[in-house]
Amino acid sequence: MAYAIISLGGKQYRVREGERLLVDRVPTEEGKTFHPEVLMLGGDGTFELAPKTQVTARVVGLQLGEKVRIGKYRAKTGYRRHTGFRAKLSQIEIESIGGGSRKAAPAKQKAPTEQAAPAKQEAAAAPAKLPDGYPDLTVAGIGEQVDSWSPVQVEAALEYERAHAKRKGAIAALEAKQKKGT
Repeated sequence: MAYAIISLGGKQYRVREGERLLVDRVPTEEGKTFHPEVLMLGGDGTFELAPKTQVTARVVGLQLGEKVRIGKYRAKTGYRRHTGFRAKLSQIEIESIGGGSRKAAPAKQKAPTEQAAPAKQEAAAAPAKLPDGYPDLTVAGIGEQVDSWSPVQVEAALEYERAHAKRKGAIAALEAKQKKGT
């Protein structure tokens, strides 16, 4: 059974897919998903520190924690103070760890090796349309340079992002340029 250790709000949690837990309030709206920092992946007797996989969590609801009563008292002086505190919490559900189960990952890796020739043809055709050095560009670099690209290059870059990198900022910049160009 795969698990991950994530970091949220300065605390660490051990989570599995489908698990719900209460954490300190996260800045994500209710119903939206986010990706917490992954510290470790484990399961089946193995583990990986600082993995490059993502954990996807969805905010199920926002609620208040149990009330904590705080009282101060000093004997023989009549000094009494009472106050209370309720922590603001978010209930999150772990939707996926690493984009799916760990057992499915090796099967996905074996399939491309069997079809290596079509993948090489596709990889060779895509860079001809892509702007020079596109795979090494950052999202900020794409946003700055997208205005100088032709519509064919913008379309090729958009296809590349959707198939490989899936960077939201880059996709947004490319779609904006595509709408402006048409």
